[in-house]
Amino acid sequence: MAFLHPIPIGDQRISQDVDRFCRQLSSMTSKLIISPFTLAYYTYQCFQSTGWLGPVSIFGYFLLGTMVNKTLMGPIVTKLVQQEKLEGDFRFKHMQIRVNAEPAAFYRAGLVEHMRTDRRLQRLLQTQRELMSRELWLYIGINTFDYLGGILSYVVIAIPIFSGIHGDLSPTELSTLVSKNAFVCIYLINCFTQLIDLSTTFSDVAGYTHRIGELQEALLDMSRKSQDCESLGESEWDLSKASGWPIAEPSDTAFLLDRVSIVAPSSDKPLIKDLSLKVCEGQSLLITGNTGTGKTSLLRVLGGLWESMKGLPMEASVGSAGSVQMLADFGPHGVLFLPQKPFFTDGTLREQVIYPLKEIYPDSGSADDERIMRFLELAGLSSLVARTGGLDQQVDWNWYDVLSPGEMQRLSFARLFYLQPKYAVLDEATSALTEEVESELYRIGQQLGMTFISVGHRPSLEKFHSWVLKLCGGGRWELTRIKME
Repeated sequence: MAFLHPIPIGDQRISQDVDRFCRQLSSMTSKLIISPFTLAYYTYQCFQSTGWLGPVSIFGYFLLGTMVNKTLMGPIVTKLVQQEKLEGDFRFKHMQIRVNAEPAAFYRAGLVEHMRTDRRLQRLLQTQRELMSRELWLYIGINTFDYLGGILSYVVIAIPIFSGIHGDLSPTELSTLVSKNAFVCIYLINCFTQLIDLSTTFSDVAGYTHRIGELQEALLDMSRKSQDCESLGESEWDLSKASGWPIAEPSDTAFLLDRVSIVAPSSDKPLIKDLSLKVCEGQSLLITGNTGTGKTSLLRVLGGLWESMKGLPMEASVGSAGSVQMLADFGPHGVLFLPQKPFFTDGTLREQVIYPLKEIYPDSGSADDERIMRFLELAGLSSLVARTGGLDQQVDWNWYDVLSPGEMQRLSFARLFYLQPKYAVLDEATSALTEEVESELYRIGQQLGMTFISVGHRPSLEKFHSWVLKLCGGGRWELTRIKME
């Protein structure tokens, strides 16, 4: 973590920027190598044909064109760097959603992530439109100098002719001289024009160079630090509602399962057979069992991500065999899932805590700040506010890179405390924490009135639950009540 450098989206710079930089640079190389020789030769020929006036006029014209194009290139380089960054951010967002599809689905965050991704797309498209409008002026400047260059060649030839320098020549000799001088001047101007035409390529290369240079500096910095260390040793939340949270209808039962069997999508062997279960308020349930017995699969069925073996959907009618009924709403004051893999979107610390409510609860006051700070403190993350620069400080990093596994689970609990669901479904949500921290977080959840449906292995969890569902493998299961001492 000490080697972390604030250079986001490194894959974009490595896979895209380096490739484009090399392609653009290779297209320029041949012209840049040949141009000095052709310019020197045709400058001499132009001087022999037109005197000092021809080369000086053409060089002056080229310098003027270079200054104009340099002025037009400045904004393009800046905007190109911004476009490449936004393009990398957009690609990274898709990768983030693809990798974290299941945790996002547990949060019912499909619509929220769609809105956030669409905003990134719109910012990228707007930047591309601005870049094209600025490149338009550069292309106008380039083409203007191309056409005016052809006129300049005849002006350079006409001045010595009309000044009488070649008055002793016959019409035939004069036409031959004009043809020869025109070729020399036009070719010299064409050599300069080719360099001016490279302005757009120069602007692209400058933008890519800036981003690749940042990446190289970051890698060198990481290398130096490493050497120093070695030397030292599908139901959505209703976002159309008014500001506030969707409130669940009062219910003392969260889930009702009637002879439910669960089979993994890629197998025909049942993980759980004929499970009947009722999860009520105040009757927390602990789900245990060895690896591969179907603990997370059961939560997927409860969350509506999978169907039972008989294929009955979540909305199966009451009393039907193989039905899974959820009698409480998803979201705050209803049911909330904390998946085994914590999920963090892009954005500020506040957005991580209140996720996925940002779209329906965008405004926050001092009272909300106090709640967030209080829950971060209860989760043991008070120092995180200072590390991020505040609740609303925009950060470019990936939260998975800057937080340890324990901190990620603590932040997930801070989110849980903030949302305060009636029922909290936790899939090994404290596996990276000590038993003392785990007990403290569960105790706070109980004080906030939550009923837990937990997947876990530690015996210390039993004191926070009323029932134990042990999955024995092969479809077998045991449901026992925990005796309170």
